[in-house]
Amino acid sequence: MGGQNENRAELRTSIEYRDEWLEWFMNEYGERLTKLAHGYVKDWGIAQDVVQDVFVICYRQYNQAINVEFLKAWVYRITINRCKDVLKSSFIKRILLNNHISKIDHDSSPERELLARDEKEQLAQFVLKLPLKYREVIILCYYEELSVTEIAALLDLNQNTVKTRLKRGRELLKKSWEGSE
Repeated sequence: MGGQNENRAELRTSIEYRDEWLEWFMNEYGERLTKLAHGYVKDWGIAQDVVQDVFVICYRQYNQAINVEFLKAWVYRITINRCKDVLKSSFIKRILLNNHISKIDHDSSPERELLARDEKEQLAQFVLKLPLKYREVIILCYYEELSVTEIAALLDLNQNTVKTRLKRGRELLKKSWEGSE
């Protein structure tokens, strides 16, 4: 009988630790994963739903997650795959809108802040209009600050393919930017 109580105590401790881990995990990756998901689905609400799904997946796969060597790459891969699943859904294809990413620089004057915000919003809209294969490498490189090696591993691509997509993505962005002036 004493053995059953010990097993229950171990299970409770394990669940308590899992819950603490999930809370840390959500605080550590929540915002970054939401921005990453938004880069794919182009809607903040849908991006938040995707991230919630990712957290549920990670919680369910807790034993695997705590043994993953590169946790960031693992969770990014789950998020990207979940975004691609969502994008395949015909319902999502009908409701996606071209929302924008904006960050405000609080250290500048209101005029500079407005100009900088407008430029960032315009650039973000150009990024979101890129074909997916260019958009994902641009987002991972410039917004998530991953290296070419990390992006290649994350997307299961050759490093030269990533470099080519970055180059072509930047060229498309340059053409979009110049065409808007």
